[in-house]
Amino acid sequence: MPSKTGRRRTPGPVIVISMGDLNGIGPEIALKASLEPAIRRICRPVLVGSTDVFAFYARRAGLNLTLRETEEADSPVPRGTIPVIPVSVFRTPVLSPGIPAVSAGSFAGEAIRRSVELCMEGTADALVTAPTSKDIMNRAGFRYPGQTEMVAALSGTLKPTMMLIAGSFRVALATVHLPLAKVASSLSRELIVRKLKAVHESLRSDFGISKPSIAVLGLNPHAGEHGLLGREEIRFIAPALRIARARKIDAEGPFPADGFFANGSHTRYDAVLAMYHDQGLIPLKMSGFDIGVNFSSGLNLIRTSPDHGTAYELAGTGRANPRSMIEAISLAVTIARNRNHDRV
Repeated sequence: MPSKTGRRRTPGPVIVISMGDLNGIGPEIALKASLEPAIRRICRPVLVGSTDVFAFYARRAGLNLTLRETEEADSPVPRGTIPVIPVSVFRTPVLSPGIPAVSAGSFAGEAIRRSVELCMEGTADALVTAPTSKDIMNRAGFRYPGQTEMVAALSGTLKPTMMLIAGSFRVALATVHLPLAKVASSLSRELIVRKLKAVHESLRSDFGISKPSIAVLGLNPHAGEHGLLGREEIRFIAPALRIARARKIDAEGPFPADGFFANGSHTRYDAVLAMYHDQGLIPLKMSGFDIGVNFSSGLNLIRTSPDHGTAYELAGTGRANPRSMIEAISLAVTIARNRNHDRV
């Protein structure tokens, strides 16, 4: 994403990291990942949130670092210093590690909003969002089903596709944050074709796979058993696959989800399209919980996130594992380079 400010860019992609829930593990894992030598070699991490919060969790975790407030993501800072773009500067954060609070949702929402602005104006190359509580965010006035939907709305993107990644295991979701009772009525040929197109294009442009292959899961047990256990496969999924293949998208299915994952069939494809949230996320998290990354493909900016929650029980202990955050930053850098290889 080229800078619209005309300033000289710092070497490597600039990755802004929103603070997340200040009473969860988000600030701690953001700090730990930003200090990781492997991360500092490939990009410039910039924290977005409350400097007081980051300083508090740095002390709790015994981290030796220097924080410096700045208003611009790509402004220079001394070597060894972590830049922080502050939000809510006229309010003092109330820290209660491990205890959900509406005020934490306000800070988290404002950090996301500012981070999106930085990406859209071109001073940052990608956004990594630390974990938040959907309930707390909604109670604070940010009424979105999740961070994906909030980032999409703020960036002017209508229909992003959520993709979860653990190493080479990639799962995209046809429906995301919906009650299970609403999943079947939300499916359509058009939706599935659109998701397949989005995944196909993302695998090519974001992951550098020239001829991607996609497996598609059925909705019902045994993929409907020829209509005996449900007809969504006959009505929507199989016709969508025919349309997608006519458009030169390599997509196969629908496969019964249990057997598909049990025999390792997912390893033969570049991505899997699941029909609903837990259908795809349970096997992915079982295979790589510590390295799972949430990627929102099809956005007007690059956004990744650790694929775990706020972990309130670990907040303030200094024991939070930053590995998923490190993977999320690394993936954001890879995608930024694949999209803009001549600049970052």
